[in-house]
Amino acid sequence: MKNIIFIGMPAVGKSTVGVVVAKRLGYEFIDTDLLIQKQENRLLREIIAEEGLDGFLSIENQVNRDVEAEHAVISPGGSVVYCEEAMKHYKEIGTIVYLHASFEVINSRLKNAKKRGVALRDGQTLKDLYDERVVLFEKYADITVSEDGLELEETIENVMEILENQ
Repeated sequence: MKNIIFIGMPAVGKSTVGVVVAKRLGYEFIDTDLLIQKQENRLLREIIAEEGLDGFLSIENQVNRDVEAEHAVISPGGSVVYCEEAMKHYKEIGTIVYLHASFEVINSRLKNAKKRGVALRDGQTLKDLYDERVVLFEKYADITVSEDGLELEETIENVMEILENQ
């Protein structure tokens, strides 16, 4: 198994599930939002406020496209699916796992999208964003794991089982 890349909406648990899966596999864990913040020396929400959404996506594309890893679990931000070069790169270096949760689950988990650095366009609702991104998550996913009705540990077990049977 090469790398495992988790995609999905904010608050779906990409980092939480990713860290545990990485530990269980003995893999490195990479959170690309942290790489972006380190490179830019700013929080995600500050980058979005200062550079605009397109500027942020350009940075996100560059950082994710340039990830060099082997035997790593990679957790990019939810907006990475707008970054064609980054997604092409991830398809080449690993297996893309889409952590799917219904809009209702995401909405209940995500208290303040703007503070969290979620890439919303002006006037765009969380529901609009969800509907737009689900199509892209499904397009890029090699594997889809549904979280609805599951506890965190059950999601992790489902991911592990699917990966072990690859």
